[in-house]
Amino acid sequence: MRRDVTKSAGNRSDLVIGREEPFEAARGQLVGGGSVLLHGPAGIGKSTVLRTLAAEYARTASTVLRCSATESESHLPFLALADLLGLVLDRVSGALPLAQRTALESALTGRGESTLRRDGLALRLAVLSALRALAADGPVLVVADDLQWLDPASTELLGFAARRLGDTPVRLLCAVRTDDQEYDRHLRACPPDTRAIRLGPLTRPQVAELLARQGFPQLSRSTVRDIHRTSGGNPLFALELGRALAESPTPPRPGEPLPVPTSLRALVLSRLEMLSPEARHTLLVASAGARPTPALLHAAGRENAEAETAQATELGLLASDPEEPTLRFAHPLISAALYAEAPAPERRAAHAALSTAASDPIERARHLALATPGTDPGVAARLAEAAALARDRGAPSVAASLGLLAARHTPPDGDPCPDEYRLRAAEDAITAGEADLAREVAREVLARDTTPGRRVRAWMVVIEAAGQAIGEVDAVFPQALADAGDDPRLLALVHYQLAWRGLVVQGDFAQGREEAAHAAELAARAGDRRTELLALAFQAQAETLMGHPDAASTIERAQREPQDPRVACHHNGAGSTRFRWLVMSDRLAEARTILTGLLREVRRRGMAESEVHYLRSLAETELYAGHCGRALELARESLTLARDAGIGEGAGVMLASLAEAAGGDVAQALALGHEAVRHTEADGDAVYLSRALAALGHAHLVAGEAEAAVRALGRVRKLEAGAGITDPARGRWQGDLAEALVRTGRTAEAQEVVDTSRAQALRLGRESVLAVLDRAEALVRAARGERRAAVEQLVSARDRLAALGQGLEEARTAFALAELGEGRPGPGSYDEAVRLFRRCRALPWLRQVEAAAAQRAAGPPPARAAAPDGLAGLAAMERQVAALVMEGATNREAAARLFVSVKTVEATLTRVYRKLGIRSRVDLVRLAAGRREE
Repeated sequence: MRRDVTKSAGNRSDLVIGREEPFEAARGQLVGGGSVLLHGPAGIGKSTVLRTLAAEYARTASTVLRCSATESESHLPFLALADLLGLVLDRVSGALPLAQRTALESALTGRGESTLRRDGLALRLAVLSALRALAADGPVLVVADDLQWLDPASTELLGFAARRLGDTPVRLLCAVRTDDQEYDRHLRACPPDTRAIRLGPLTRPQVAELLARQGFPQLSRSTVRDIHRTSGGNPLFALELGRALAESPTPPRPGEPLPVPTSLRALVLSRLEMLSPEARHTLLVASAGARPTPALLHAAGRENAEAETAQATELGLLASDPEEPTLRFAHPLISAALYAEAPAPERRAAHAALSTAASDPIERARHLALATPGTDPGVAARLAEAAALARDRGAPSVAASLGLLAARHTPPDGDPCPDEYRLRAAEDAITAGEADLAREVAREVLARDTTPGRRVRAWMVVIEAAGQAIGEVDAVFPQALADAGDDPRLLALVHYQLAWRGLVVQGDFAQGREEAAHAAELAARAGDRRTELLALAFQAQAETLMGHPDAASTIERAQREPQDPRVACHHNGAGSTRFRWLVMSDRLAEARTILTGLLREVRRRGMAESEVHYLRSLAETELYAGHCGRALELARESLTLARDAGIGEGAGVMLASLAEAAGGDVAQALALGHEAVRHTEADGDAVYLSRALAALGHAHLVAGEAEAAVRALGRVRKLEAGAGITDPARGRWQGDLAEALVRTGRTAEAQEVVDTSRAQALRLGRESVLAVLDRAEALVRAARGERRAAVEQLVSARDRLAALGQGLEEARTAFALAELGEGRPGPGSYDEAVRLFRRCRALPWLRQVEAAAAQRAAGPPPARAAAPDGLAGLAAMERQVAALVMEGATNREAAARLFVSVKTVEATLTRVYRKLGIRSRVDLVRLAAGRREE
């Protein structure tokens, strides 16, 4: 009978955020019969992971023994031993020899003053015998948290037993605090097979998820960024900082550090009491500086900086690195807490000293602002100059911070006025990808400013900050038009955004094109070249996707001089439109050259959203070229940036799904495809919804789920027809839909898709699309028994795709040819398809062709291996996996035989269970047994 002898762990987390990899490693170690030692610094989440693992493993253990020591109790001998064995003493005492029982009872109860010196061997053997006696009833789990505070006597006894347990089913799950990698000495309390697993800091998205799940979802992304930087990714520190912000009546001003709660100050600043007042002031100056060095501290008036910082290093407040001139605090929180602890006059004095000592004009301006209370037009002007310099350096986030400081130091009647600085800061925040900060500042301006020009600019910031979820700010447009009046410059701004609304919200490319053309006309009349260029680029993009005959001439108009440098490299500018046109025209090399140049420029300028967009576009280009491994790397990088900044997540997930289906894991591609559809539907994004569905349909096709592919791609067809998209090179889903229809026996419908798409592709000269459509038509012909014509058409399609540099489609066509040619040696063989897929690093496709080749070589399977009738409704991959499991194969064995990953087998089994209405592999085996009995 399972028995947990202490209270179960409270507040268990169902999701150990950011700890999936170490959690799985620890789980695998425990399930395999081993022990685990979790280690890392204070607050890193060891106890959370330990409690979650203990709760999970306790379900299969007969006995769970727990102890959790504290520093104040570490001097009490045998205390941890009493926690572990005190409640089970009655159960095991009868199994112990008298000498061992007496020694153990004496140690646990405190009677008889047992000691290791007097009863050493008897007591050591008693602990070992007690654990063996408990294990006789079933597996035992020993859970020890804060191992560093275990009293030495208990540590010695636990280690003695652990080293001698052998195959006895006793597993240890321990956690220990370490500030570095030196955890080895704690392994002496664990069995020899113990796996040490270090928990490191969380990433910024993981900190954001942690804060949201713990009740702080209202924090802006820029605030979360500051929390992540200040906490160093430590979850405990991050939560305490988030709580302090939530409870603070006023958020920190731009340039100011986060408020540090008293609990954390005490945790990290206890060693400050050992510093002299002068050394402490030197550290305060260092904490106020962006990149403090001994030379900077000297220039700021700290004459004994070297000696004072050396003392701080000895106390562990500063990190020691002889090769690094910049002083670095041992933890970012030390710097923040030191600054927060200092009185305001001391902080201003530190900034005043740094305002003359710093060599960088941006740093000098920032320190001058933080040293100056109240308004000061001179300081505001210095800050505005520094913001412009930061903007030119490609640091829009810094420019936004400086702009807000300039607004703070500008008198209400100043010229420029404070709101002018605020709006420029909001526009910089948009460039930097800090949409929530931009939105907040724009709303602040709208609450009090009545000037039409500034109000319209503020409305534009609100719309830009909405991103693809532009439908959520529909109510803004009437107000923006009212504020614009009859001013053509302001009206051009509003109509440009109305073009995006027509495209994204209503999915109407024709309406978007008309609004963009109107915006370009208004902007030209007003002499606003920047808005005119953006509107022309939008018009050209819409015409390209619509297959409009004016697309090329509009692109030419958008590229005429004079150009605005920021528009030229913007992801909604003419350069991006030209790239899209080249890709759709199969000029991949030119497209890649243009795109790499655009990516380099937006990175130089710090244009976060454009960087995300261009990384995604470059990944798409590499996919078409058949460089699947490179495409996967770029797609993952783009998605990481998108999630981090909250920019274009739906589009990023969509492209990542396509990349995973081509060069990664099919199960992951399916998961990402579903996520992309959810994202775009939630945003009301009609533009990317069809592309998300196309990615999902493609993933279903690669996974062998033809019916699901037809459903998803059928929706794409309806959406694009309704939106007026006629160019089949936009999403390139038509060949997939026709192939899926052939696989489900609907050859007439497949031929109709081919015919309709071919007419548009011929009109627009889309050569690669035509070749893919020929491949699909060849599959239709093969299904109708026209084998010779199908082979000829496939050979032609393969050769044309090779000439166009469409590597992945060339390989897919070679695979279809090998299937049709029955795998005979030569250019139409499986070997040729394998070679091409390997060249592309198209791993999911490579597994398919290798499995097909192996199956062809093995001949038809014996009758007993045929799938039971109950599997008839499953997809091909699902039937194969289910059949192998029915034969007794493990997930790993099934994965090896099918040339897929274990994760793919697991995901496929989950779908099998759902479709068959069963719950486990045991039910599947029973189903097989029942079929055999019939």
